[in-house]
Amino acid sequence: MIKVSVIGATGYAGVELIRLLVLHPDVKLSCLTSKTYAGQKIQEVYPHLNGLLDHELQEQNDEEIGAVSDVVFLALPHGHAVSTAQKICQAGKKVIDLGADLRFRDTDIYEEWYHVKHENPALSQEAVYGLPEINRGKIKEAQAVGNPGCYPTSTILAMYPLIKEGLIDLNTIIVDSKSGISGAGRNAVITSLYGESAENLKAYNVGKHRHTPEIEQALGEAAGKEVLISFTPHLIPMTRGILTTAYATLNQEGAVRNLHDLYQSYYQDEYFVRLHQPGIWPQTKWVTGTNFCDLGLMADPRTNRVIVTAVIDNLVKGAAGQAVQNMNILFNLPEKAGLEQVPLYP
Repeated sequence: MIKVSVIGATGYAGVELIRLLVLHPDVKLSCLTSKTYAGQKIQEVYPHLNGLLDHELQEQNDEEIGAVSDVVFLALPHGHAVSTAQKICQAGKKVIDLGADLRFRDTDIYEEWYHVKHENPALSQEAVYGLPEINRGKIKEAQAVGNPGCYPTSTILAMYPLIKEGLIDLNTIIVDSKSGISGAGRNAVITSLYGESAENLKAYNVGKHRHTPEIEQALGEAAGKEVLISFTPHLIPMTRGILTTAYATLNQEGAVRNLHDLYQSYYQDEYFVRLHQPGIWPQTKWVTGTNFCDLGLMADPRTNRVIVTAVIDNLVKGAAGQAVQNMNILFNLPEKAGLEQVPLYP
């Protein structure tokens, strides 16, 4: 059994990790930490876990956690993971960071967009960007994994085949994403209140969302050159889910390719990426509670643009589920282990 600890267990991503790990056939939960609820039982903070586990939440002690763990999940705000990740790695254990601290090869870009000094650029450069469908081989050999963000996961999976095959004008990429409110986390924030978000739809952080450079990094690596995108996120009044629609102008080769067959060739062996038939556009409810990313696409001959829609559950494939998928790869387990939930519907 793999001994697993979760640092930051009472945020939405942390408790989603627990939901998935508690029934994982190869996992034993060792330590759950919480700065706010230390000393309380996890089932007292989250009664939906009553009867499923009986763990007392602890204060964070990196040395003790490293001693009792094979892998540590960090579900902390950005700027708080690097020192802990370094200690866990020095103890010879694996670490998966659900925050942004280990996602960037160039930490100058991280500091520019997150306004936090990066404490260990070398660790960030050694860490593997944990998008399994693209970096599976590198993840297998990693000690530290930077789990992708939610918006980037949907966008990269939507655009990767087109960019890898060189079928679009890289200067024309526009990404429109809509996310449920749980993406903002559990902290009390005015914009997340029911009275502010219900019956409302709004764009936010237009032109300056922190996930923009993360998307550009991955797409740039696929293209072999710099990629800049226009990315606009929106907050939509639902709890879970992301719907991303990406647009780009096809080049001469892209205009004559069968794009559905192209995507099928890229993702046919990827259990968690489901490509729908032409004319079928995925909906967030089709993936709720699961690690699936559903894709739909078309080439519009009138505008010579390609349109790709991706939907994920932001807390699963966009966070905890992908982290568990990465853990499975790190420990040579079946990739679906603990992640074979059927979507909740309606």
